[in-house]
Amino acid sequence: MIDLDSFHELLQTLLRNKTRSFLTGFGVFWGVFMLVALIGGGSGMKELLNKNFEGFATNSAMIWEQATTKPYHGFRKGRYWSLTTGDLQRLRLQVPQLDVISPINSKWGVQAVCGDQKYSSNVKGLLPEYALVEAPTMYYGRFINEMDIAQQRKVCVIGKKVYKTLFPKGGDPCGELIRLDSVYYTVIGVDYSSGNMNVNGSAEESVSIPLSLMQRAFNMGDNIEMIAITARRGTAISDITPRIREVIARAHDIDPTDEKAVMVFNTEVLFGLLDNLFSGVDLLIWLVGIGTLLAGAIGVSNIMMVTVKERTTEIGIRRAIGATPRVILSQIISESILLTTVAGMSGILFAVLILQMMELGFTEDGIVQSHFQVSFWTAIGAAALLAALGVLAGLAPAGRAMAIKPVDAMRED
Repeated sequence: MIDLDSFHELLQTLLRNKTRSFLTGFGVFWGVFMLVALIGGGSGMKELLNKNFEGFATNSAMIWEQATTKPYHGFRKGRYWSLTTGDLQRLRLQVPQLDVISPINSKWGVQAVCGDQKYSSNVKGLLPEYALVEAPTMYYGRFINEMDIAQQRKVCVIGKKVYKTLFPKGGDPCGELIRLDSVYYTVIGVDYSSGNMNVNGSAEESVSIPLSLMQRAFNMGDNIEMIAITARRGTAISDITPRIREVIARAHDIDPTDEKAVMVFNTEVLFGLLDNLFSGVDLLIWLVGIGTLLAGAIGVSNIMMVTVKERTTEIGIRRAIGATPRVILSQIISESILLTTVAGMSGILFAVLILQMMELGFTEDGIVQSHFQVSFWTAIGAAALLAALGVLAGLAPAGRAMAIKPVDAMRED
């Protein structure tokens, strides 16, 4: 600890070398600013990316059909085929590692009409289990349930953009009727999901109805466009993909090794790549930030060395009148800590201000979409790191000051 007189002396010393102190302090300021800004910016970008996949099951996969690429059982390659409701039962019985098996049908460009308002939407036929694959964000009402399926109720869940177009005045639309082609449906919910990881079209632009009703209303029979699946806990989708493909392929006379005919898109791989990307970005941020901080600390050490050299006579006189090495050491290290702390805290405050301005730029409907900020403990850690760097930066100059002998100082003067 230092008393008020010593602190006043520190300020006087720094002010005497204000240009040099400013340049050195700017190095620390810039290093801290870079570290905090990169951490906060990286956190905000990570949150934005995660929102693209918000609510989507990480252990899921999508199955759909394409033309065959290999001949099999007398059939030529290039044959078109379709998934059916029978494939759902086959997967349940022959692939017990699966948890959710939910079919999806869709029809694009269907005109949704409510009063004078119109919207060209994508109609999806879903089962209630699909909410376990892509979780809806219900703003009003509810999602499709089992009774809707069993009774083939003419009900629908509308997306955010559909809702804002058909109901421009806002309010709860549940119970209102909308027309899809020539059939009227009762709105039972509004889905505000905004993620970009969507299946067969964006949830914001879709109208979801019970699958059984869609098959009947649009004459789809028992054909299925896509099957969404999730694996049970402890099972990786990649481990059971060959079995899934084999079960479906054999039922449709397709070569089980024809991966392009029976497409299985494994989202686990995608989420794994994102996790690795985020880890790499975090590592890069800390390397750049700490490297810049160390460069600033080296600058502080250099300026303190120059200061000690310029004050050789002063330090020698103080030693001659009884100043102990501990007092000299305390003064030099205190100057170093003061310089790094003031510059560093200024860098933290400026970085937080810039991050707050960035956050305001990612606001929609008064709701912040991503938080470009650092946590409290990150700021505390940065402050502790600054203090440690201040001590380290002052060690070499302090050692030089303690080595000064009064006789040498007088001779140099």
